[in-house]
Amino acid sequence: MGELIDNFESYRTRMNDRIMETANTNIKRFFALDTTTYADGALDVKTKEMLGLVASMVLRCDDCIKYHLGKCHEAGVNHDEMNEVFMIANLVGGSIVIPHYRRAVEYWDELNS
Repeated sequence: MGELIDNFESYRTRMNDRIMETANTNIKRFFALDTTTYADGALDVKTKEMLGLVASMVLRCDDCIKYHLGKCHEAGVNHDEMNEVFMIANLVGGSIVIPHYRRAVEYWDELNS
């Protein structure tokens, strides 16, 4: 993978491990809830990850955007689907989402290179 992806994944893994060293039951349950929420259910993983990406873009969380872009890539989201996800996020979030959109496109391009 590229440098953007390697740096993000390395940092995320390292800090999640660090958090879990001292995490209490509630934090551990919250992390587990996050994981299980995105599992197959009435909605498939691909759809849930696209929803998570839209929410992350609207909330302007770059770490969450990168995470969901990676999961969308793993789930087989194609370029046309991703462009529609980006369109919805920008429509819902407004012009303030555009800087996050730029970084998301850069990260998506790296995932697909």
